Amino acid sequence: MQNNNKFHTVRGYQLLEQNKKILTSAMEDYLEMIYRYSLTDDYVRINTISELLNVQASSVTKMVQKLSELGMVDYKKYGIISLTDIGKEIGHFLLHRHQIIESFLKLIGVRDSLLIETELMEHTISVDTLNRLHALTLLFEQHPYLKDEYDKILQQ
Repeated sequence: MQNNNKFHTVRGYQLLEQNKKILTSAMEDYLEMIYRYSLTDDYVRINTISELLNVQASSVTKMVQKLSELGMVDYKKYGIISLTDIGKEIGHFLLHRHQIIESFLKLIGVRDSLLIETELMEHTISVDTLNRLHALTLLFEQHPYLKDEYDKILQQ
């Protein structure tokens, strides 16, 4: 029996997936944060994103310029950033992806490293796996006795 699967290092898998994606993980982080902020205001400033992501304003400027070239944000003088329609659509997906992963991790009892694990997982998970995590989370929420059974197994 021939096995067509080829093994790679973690970085190798990341590079394979990166070649399939338009956005890098860093671009996704910036776009998600811009989208989060856009839920309360129509625009955000470079300095605000800099503070929210704990990066230098110059790094935000460079990334926003890249996102602008991809048609995801409009970038105006004086550091004003607003999302385009496609930027809003992708930003919505990125935030939703984050929320699904975070909900699942909370459900299975992750507490101390919740944000870190969510942030790391969201860039590597496939849409199919994300949908399956979401379905499993909904199953546990709709049938609490299953969650109780899961908790019993953890305690064994």
